Amino acid sequence: MTDTLPPISYTSFQGHRRLASGAPHVVALAVKLAAERGGSRPVLIFDDSTGRSIDFDTRGTDDDVVARYRPVSACQGTAEVEPEAPRGRGRPKLGVVAREVTLLPRHWTWLESQSGGASVTLRKLVEEARRAHGEGDRARAAQERAYHFMSAMAGNMPGFEEATRALFANDRTKFGELIAQWPVDVRDYATHLAFAD
Repeated sequence: MTDTLPPISYTSFQGHRRLASGAPHVVALAVKLAAERGGSRPVLIFDDSTGRSIDFDTRGTDDDVVARYRPVSACQGTAEVEPEAPRGRGRPKLGVVAREVTLLPRHWTWLESQSGGASVTLRKLVEEARRAHGEGDRARAAQERAYHFMSAMAGNMPGFEEATRALFANDRTKFGELIAQWPVDVRDYATHLAFAD
């Protein structure tokens, strides 16, 4: 089973109005256009995966901005790609990352007595925990994502504290009631971050 990474996307707001959502270069161009048009409302960009506000560099021409933020496709720049070195003896690269793990002696003793050794056993334990707690981890991440956005955009809006409590209680109905009077784009994006399936 392979994990696939979700596409990187962002959402920008000018004041309480959503400007654009999507790939980095699309949002960057929308932000650049809004800045060129002027206006008294600040422009904020949010990472859809974290709900945190970030900055984009929109200096230069539209082509400069697109070049800065457009994802590089696999077929671009093939002349600069170095050929793969011939594979040597031993196990193939599996994408394994070595890091330090600190355990008590009794933990090491138990791990070493397991079939496959410590590394195989740790990988199995991690995969089992991901399966067992994956849904809760995803819900917690969604709550944190929505909270970061709400703190930046709605911290002074009526019902913010109560909405935050409903968010962390996973009470979608109460959350919706409490943010019903917020600006439409802010309300919709907060709900999307918190409860998107």
